[in-house]
Amino acid sequence: MDYWSPSFSDDEFKKLVLRMNPPRVTVDNTSDKKTTLIKVDSANKRGSLLEVVQVLSDLNLIIKRAYISSDGEWFMDVFHVTDRYGKKLSEDNVADRIQQSLGQRGSRSFRSLERSVGVQSAAEHTTIELTGRDRPGLLSEIFAVLADHKCNVVASEVWTHNSRMASVVYITDEESRLAITDPERLANIRQLMLYVLKGDRDLWGANTAVSVGSTHTGRRLHQMMYADRDYDKDDTDCVSVDNRKPLVTVERCADKGYTVVTLRCPDRPKLLFDAVCTLTDMQFVVYHATIIAEGPDAYQEYYIRHMDGYPISSEAERQRVIHCLEAAIKRRTSTGIRLELCGDDRIGLLSDVTRIFREYGLSVSRAEVMTRGTQAVNAFYVTDTSGGPVKNETIEAVRKEIGVTILQVTDDLYSGAPPQQTSRFSLGNILRSRSEKFLYNLGLTKSYS
Repeated sequence: MDYWSPSFSDDEFKKLVLRMNPPRVTVDNTSDKKTTLIKVDSANKRGSLLEVVQVLSDLNLIIKRAYISSDGEWFMDVFHVTDRYGKKLSEDNVADRIQQSLGQRGSRSFRSLERSVGVQSAAEHTTIELTGRDRPGLLSEIFAVLADHKCNVVASEVWTHNSRMASVVYITDEESRLAITDPERLANIRQLMLYVLKGDRDLWGANTAVSVGSTHTGRRLHQMMYADRDYDKDDTDCVSVDNRKPLVTVERCADKGYTVVTLRCPDRPKLLFDAVCTLTDMQFVVYHATIIAEGPDAYQEYYIRHMDGYPISSEAERQRVIHCLEAAIKRRTSTGIRLELCGDDRIGLLSDVTRIFREYGLSVSRAEVMTRGTQAVNAFYVTDTSGGPVKNETIEAVRKEIGVTILQVTDDLYSGAPPQQTSRFSLGNILRSRSEKFLYNLGLTKSYS
């Protein structure tokens, strides 16, 4: 076919360019004494930045600095990363792993959410998606229903925010350990889940539907809570782990026709992914960005436009972006005491554990459930029923009930004691000077209005 013939559409030409210019990944372990540099460049397409950040997030890499540019038909990202312990990367195949992951993800499309309870099946498992009003004991009821219906929970992740709950649960049949495909059985499970989510008073998001396709769990949870509009409810608890509310500003960059979004909050793993995911799902394109997270605080600056090329034009939309980013930060922020359960996996384990939590007055604010071979590796963040701290004697009683050797109190990488306070004025000056030096070369540091 003649590529320049009228029959060769613009869409087909863009696909050809992408095939001819797959992402190129280089890893530099010598230029910086404290971090490993990962550089990614490729032909540009919608979602390129999110795909790269998602891969780095899935590899549990901590992003200390990042410089992003995707103006025109090409994008180039530079990330300064460490492992979760703050060390430079030692693996020789990091570039290959990232490049392979980007190639696999590149063929996946974006999907919106229009349901509160969905069920999808894959060869290995069935996925149940749940959103509803959060309340003490809700997780216990969900796992109890699944156990009663001979479902084995392979993995699950649960987020809560603004009195709402979202969860993605991967299940198999208890006997066959394969995906559940019987339509009647799935419909029955979905209906029972809906009864549990509604409780006595929840009428928000009471629809059910069967979802099609698959997506990244963290991204899916953001989509589900965004569709549930958790960002515009009474957000009395949108504060960080050290009681500071995230600072999000949205301004116009008049000279270049961008909207400039800045974000300041205590740093934590996956913060960059959460912000980029939210901007992408709100139909914004990130043209340039600077990320600095070399201390306890993180600074992120994005130059964005709508997909149609226009910046934000109304005060209502500006406020909506602020609220959505604040919600995205809070959804994954850990509140409460982290309890880690490691032991032999068995049918009904989660039902029993969460029942004991409920009996002792513990409420689960976030949970990560997975199995590795025959072992269950589960983490629960728990508070009392009012969202406050749990007494030490209660935690010890729960551990004795479940087993002190398998249920441990642990600290996450960023969820221990509040970080040391630093001068916000001096930190802001440092971050701004570095950001402006980088963006000056792009011609983006003239007037805001």
